[in-house]
Order: sequence, then C-alpha cells, then structure tokens
Amino acid sequence: MSEASVLSVDGLETVFHTAAGIVRAVRGVSFDVRRGEKLGIVGESGSGKSAMALSILGLIEPPGEVVAGSVKLNGRELAGRPDRELRAVRGKEISLVYQDPMSALDPVKTVGAQLVETIRRHDRSVSRGAARRAAVELLRDVEVPQPERRLDDYPHQYSGGMRQRVMIASALANRPDLVIADEPTTALDVTTQAQVLELLDRLVSERGAAIVLITHNLGIVAEFCDTVRVMYAGRLVEGSDTRTLFRAPAHPYADALLRAVPRPDRLERGPLPAIEGAPPNLAQLPPGCAFEPRCPLGAGRPECIGEPPAIRTFDGGRSAECHFAEEQLARSEVAS
Repeated sequence: MSEASVLSVDGLETVFHTAAGIVRAVRGVSFDVRRGEKLGIVGESGSGKSAMALSILGLIEPPGEVVAGSVKLNGRELAGRPDRELRAVRGKEISLVYQDPMSALDPVKTVGAQLVETIRRHDRSVSRGAARRAAVELLRDVEVPQPERRLDDYPHQYSGGMRQRVMIASALANRPDLVIADEPTTALDVTTQAQVLELLDRLVSERGAAIVLITHNLGIVAEFCDTVRVMYAGRLVEGSDTRTLFRAPAHPYADALLRAVPRPDRLERGPLPAIEGAPPNLAQLPPGCAFEPRCPLGAGRPECIGEPPAIRTFDGGRSAECHFAEEQLARSEVAS
C-alpha cells in the first residue's frame, strides 16, 4: 500500500451461495486509490462493480459472503471486522452515494431529520440545533434552493436531481476521506447528470477526498476521472490513467466498450459495433479467459481457452489481464 493511498484493496473475493451453485461475483480484485484521486470503475451490468463496492463497505449480506482479501482504509484493515466497528467508519471516513436516492432516503422522515441524524451519529457532542444549522449549510453547498425551507420537506417533494443532491450532501456530511458513488447519475437527464457530477467534483475536491465512481457510462469517465479500471466477470482486466486507456486500450474488452460509444471524431455511417454474446455465468466460469467466447482477438486461441491470463504491465503503470495484450495495444495504437 502506497503511503498516499487512502484505500488499498488486495485479493478481494466475494461469492453468493445460490441454488445454481456458488456465484463468484468478485474474483481477486486488487487496486489502490490515492488521496484526491478520481477513479472510474467501468463495465457492463453484471460485471461485479456494485458487489465490489458493497464488499469494500462491509455491506454484503447472506447469501453473499466476502471469503478472502484485504480492504485497508488509511492503513487500517476493514475486512472481517464486526459490523459494530464498520458502522463507526461508514459515513465518517468512507461513504456511499447510491444509484437510486429514493430507495436510500427514508420516505417517512424529512430531509432535515435524516441529515441531522447522519451528522450526530458520529459525533453526539453536536447538539440538534447545531446539526440542523449544519444541514442547512450542506443543502446550500449542494445548491438546493431555499435550504432553510426545503429542510423540512420529505424526499418525495424533491425532484430526482434534487434527491441525488441530498444523497451527496449526506455522503459528505462528515467530511469522509473516500466517497464511493455507485451509478449516481443513471436515472437523471443529461443536463442534470452534468450538474450533479460537477457538484460532486467540486465538493470532493474542496474536502480533499478521493472518489471511486462506478458507472457503465464511458463518457462520464472520460470527463470526470483521473484513472480508470475496467471490470469484467468479477475481475479488473485493465487499468491506467484515463487519457492513456481511451487513446489505446490494451485489453480487447476495453477496446470493444470504447468502440460501442459514439465519438464526434468518427462520423462513419451505420450502427455502432456491439459486443457479441453475453457475460459468462459466474457460477460456471470457463477454465481460460472469461472473455474468450466474445473476444475478436482471442476467440478459439488455445492459450485463451486453456488458462486464465496473467496481468501484463506496461510503461506508465498501466496493466491489462490478457494473453495478447501487446497485440491488442499495437492494434489500438495504429487505430488511434
């Protein structure tokens, strides 16, 4: 773990026990997040992004189980700690912005009551009056109009975009060192998406926090994130700084994701290329590369069928988990 890392994840493994067998949702995931860094985690639905986030926070419930790995926050081990200890950390040192704020906010409590509860949960020396004043300032920080009045409204009285602002206010209430945002803009229109991301960027930067943004939207990652990790079938298959990966991906899956995104500098007519097939059944993973059946580069190659690929590292700290990463990288560099 680097001294500058606020979060260090090493060999994280999460499974779900189902009637169909053991689903390996997170498979040996390792990464660091530096203080002040904005890291994007991208991949299709079902790739394990949300399961990984919940595993880091200690929120996996039966039939799920974290079976291996280390999660260190500011050098302190969180994996395997009792929920009582983790509750003291969640919301104070590490917080989560949920995908759907309506399901995360309590519909029978006012927004103000929920923010006051969040503030006082970690510091009982704060009076209710002081917490209420702090809640007003939080709503003002996230640009909720007339915060003194809106404090006593219920979540259903807020628009979708405003509810997401309340979630951001709650996540940042105790000035955490790390914010995990799980698809925070999925249900929002494009204009509101941009406003929420700009707000999140500003507030996290002002507080010196790091952020892990989980999304399937590569456009958001290109605009928002310093670094990016690509997740497939429970594994982080490529990672680098955002500009490098978008210019020349070294994993065929990352390349396929980027090709499926409309780009103003590529105005060819016709449909965007799709990734053929579907993600694998995580209860019945193949012996080789999980992406092999869908891969335009490695499909049918003995190496890809027979054994899982090792991580390849390149100059600049980038990495890719592919038998033919060098070949893919050469193709990407020619195409760019």
